[in-house]
Amino acid sequence: MIESHLPAYIALTFLLFSVLIPAFGIWRDELSQPLAVIGSGLAAGFSIYGFYSYLQLGSIRYFFGGWEPPIGIEFVYDGLSGFFALVINTVAFFVIIHSNKISKREFPGKEMPYYALAMLMMLGFNGMVLTGDLFNLYVFLEIASLAGYAIIAIGDRQAPYAAFRYLIIGTAGGTLYLLGVGFLYTVTGTLNIIDMSAMLPQFAGSTAVVAALILMIVGIGVKAALFPMHGWLPDSYTYASSSSTALIAPIGTKVAAYILFRIILWLFGVELTDAVVPFTYIVGVLACIGILYGSIMAIAQSEMKRMLAYSSVSQIGYIIMGLSLANPWGFAGALLHVLNHAIMKAALFMISGQIRFKEGHSSVNMFDDTYRKKYPWTMAAFTVTAISMVGLPPLAGFFSKWYLALGTIDNSNWLFLAVILISSLLNAVYFFRILEKVYMMNPDKGQKEAADAERDEFSGSMLWPTSILAFSLIVIGFANAIIVGVLLNIFPM
Repeated sequence: MIESHLPAYIALTFLLFSVLIPAFGIWRDELSQPLAVIGSGLAAGFSIYGFYSYLQLGSIRYFFGGWEPPIGIEFVYDGLSGFFALVINTVAFFVIIHSNKISKREFPGKEMPYYALAMLMMLGFNGMVLTGDLFNLYVFLEIASLAGYAIIAIGDRQAPYAAFRYLIIGTAGGTLYLLGVGFLYTVTGTLNIIDMSAMLPQFAGSTAVVAALILMIVGIGVKAALFPMHGWLPDSYTYASSSSTALIAPIGTKVAAYILFRIILWLFGVELTDAVVPFTYIVGVLACIGILYGSIMAIAQSEMKRMLAYSSVSQIGYIIMGLSLANPWGFAGALLHVLNHAIMKAALFMISGQIRFKEGHSSVNMFDDTYRKKYPWTMAAFTVTAISMVGLPPLAGFFSKWYLALGTIDNSNWLFLAVILISSLLNAVYFFRILEKVYMMNPDKGQKEAADAERDEFSGSMLWPTSILAFSLIVIGFANAIIVGVLLNIFPM
């Protein structure tokens, strides 16, 4: 049956197309983007079918070479991994469709290596999500990271420096994670997550286990841009090409958050995690600081990409906060925010790329009321996405914050609840100032300039992906109860 091989098919699809793109791209460079669209589309299709199969049949465990753990390596397609694979592969599909014309403008002649690297990066991301082996997770982490560094380096003049900085910081994070895995292996004698989770309660309070937990949380916290380990993110997102940022920003930190979910809730469990030190509460406090810090820094930015970069620091905090609450409502809110933020941030960075494509900049100070005349559908998509980011009903962003708020109330954690409310107001400040410039008349220019502006909407390959993502936020908002019902069934009781 195809279902039993689905986890392998998803990863092998990206591996196959990472080879096909250079093979055909050397011959005809213009084939690179269509091949990447086909590859990401197949992976998205497998992910959709796989999640449907999970809902019908339950988890899928695929043993490579027929060797069962602990000897062999396995891919595990359960509710958590299936959900993340569905989110990241579907978003990547729309971003790669959108990138066609922008890639030709921003890095002409480099399309073939860019799309090959994009496939390798997606291979790494999917491998991290699907693997059931802690060391194998590190291998895929390095594959995704190395490809990601190269993709970030394709951009502005400052991009190589930002990529090199990320390489140094990211390598340190990966090393800390690997040291933690080594400590756990010396204690348990296995690297399989399911086997190890059954053994770890015997070693509760062990110094090696506590050290491993600290190393792994800090190491993956770097990749997730958890405050104060976020220093690599603003420059990387700002100076990378528009296509690169639109691909990495919605996906990269979410995969790192997945690893934290898997480690804290599935591998250690909340009781073992907090046996010696209240790690979940500490992580939650750091997430709250990151939420407020990212929001305040976003207000201070005049460049849209940099504003969105700091916004990402804030938004990842919501996800980690939900994890730290360690209750069903917080878990559902965190996963719903994974879905919402991946869509919202992909759409926003894609719109930023469109503005740069037409106007030659994405400076907030240079936005004006002509944009609503020239790009009506693009600005409509931006408006829906921005309002969802702020968290106004009935859009998707409101409901993920709502369930997070329920999680804080369930834990009587009023500090975290206050952070959610304050950050939403801060989000409104930096998004509504753009909406004000676009939809309200500039008194210095008068009405004539806006009236004389001619419609110059973007082509379908750019407009339709952003429009579909923006519209999906409305659909998710109305379907939130159904989605949360599914997510609550994933929560490890």
